Amino acid sequence: MRSYKATMVEPVRLLDRADREAALREAGFNVFNLDSSDVFVDLLTDSGTGTMSNEQWAAMFTGDEAYAGSESFRELEAAVRDVMGFERIVPAHQGRGAENVLYGALVTEGDVVLNNAHFDTTRAHVAANGGDPVDCPVPEARDGDSDHPFKGNFDVETGRRVVEEVGAENVPAVVLTITNNSMAGQPVSVANTREVAAFADDIDATFVVDACRFAENAYFVQRREDEFAGESVAAVAREQLSYADACVMSGKKDGLVNAGGFVGLRGEDAAGRGPSGNPTQSDDDLYERCRQRGILFEGFSTYGGMSGRDLAAFAVGLREAVEPPYVAERVAQVEALCDALADRGVPVYQPAGGHAVYVNANEALPHLPREQFPGQALVCELYREGGVRAVELGRFAFPDTDRADLVRLAVPRRTYGPDHLEHVADTAAAVCEKGEEVTGYEVVSEPPMPELRHFSAELRPVDENAHAPSQ
Repeated sequence: MRSYKATMVEPVRLLDRADREAALREAGFNVFNLDSSDVFVDLLTDSGTGTMSNEQWAAMFTGDEAYAGSESFRELEAAVRDVMGFERIVPAHQGRGAENVLYGALVTEGDVVLNNAHFDTTRAHVAANGGDPVDCPVPEARDGDSDHPFKGNFDVETGRRVVEEVGAENVPAVVLTITNNSMAGQPVSVANTREVAAFADDIDATFVVDACRFAENAYFVQRREDEFAGESVAAVAREQLSYADACVMSGKKDGLVNAGGFVGLRGEDAAGRGPSGNPTQSDDDLYERCRQRGILFEGFSTYGGMSGRDLAAFAVGLREAVEPPYVAERVAQVEALCDALADRGVPVYQPAGGHAVYVNANEALPHLPREQFPGQALVCELYREGGVRAVELGRFAFPDTDRADLVRLAVPRRTYGPDHLEHVADTAAAVCEKGEEVTGYEVVSEPPMPELRHFSAELRPVDENAHAPSQ
């Protein structure tokens, strides 16, 4: 039973099939272009789509809207320090704003940035600054049936081989994304975090944690890593983040708000404990470079593109994210959706991640070659069949990688109930039953930056007669 009750509701409706067909066609067969009013269950993303608590709404009424020196900023600063252990923050309007601030300060032409797996905007920001984003997932990450408890881990041996090829002087940053969104939302162990921190220290690189889902990751560590079996989620989160030199945070995930983000950096006198448990010196120059970029791109250093109301709600949300009832129920809901899909024969990546379930479109639609984007075909059919909006994270979203064609069903926090998720499972099962009736797609227009293709590209069915408007 959930530990909360609803105090506000929003009506939703399922359009009839003909209207869904028309909406999808008008959107260029790209569900990013759909109006939200045309979507019945929206699992496009868990970023900024969750439901805030009454405590967060109450905090919004006390938001300090001062341009400089906002008390709401001080509240967020204190929450970050208490929950995540970073003494200084550079605020931003959301996570990709924070990425622009940090990677713009770290990456220059010809650099290589290593990550357990770059997500779309991270990859784009590295590339936009002239860098080469290189993924270093562990081999188990590519096996959707493996029972490895931490398939989100960073493969340090792969990282070392890359460094040998390009030279340590060309690797300014090593990034660990927790949980690993591009690899099916799989968690990262604290042991691996320590190993990556030591690797980054060896090559004199800044160790960055992409902490968007740090609380969900800490919950998995508590459940799966023996060293932390008796620890609280809050304690695990602080321990895991303590090894990082910096973090990038989107408050729209485990900050439980609809807007906001920040770069977290260490204080003037001491940073984290470093890979061997020893104090490390902070990079004051990096902080100052980030602060100036923040002022240029996001806003002054005590609001960073957020209103005082947003800052106040963010401060409360960070503290709520590590509370045991919330995070346990959050992960359990995602696991329940994964089980419901698997029970209906839908090929899902297992075990479930913390924020989403990933369907393997290559297995669901084996008749479609990869060049016809089976993942995007599955996304279109989910909407056409049941008004469910998901997102493709395979060849369409990541054209220059060899990732499987996964479709992510990202569950908004504290928003949908069991009946909504049952509808999603029934819809996916109905799509899989169609088999070879499902046609593939081809791209007809796309933006010049391939890392951002899936946000705005338009497609058409390979079979021109498929889904043609009725006469």
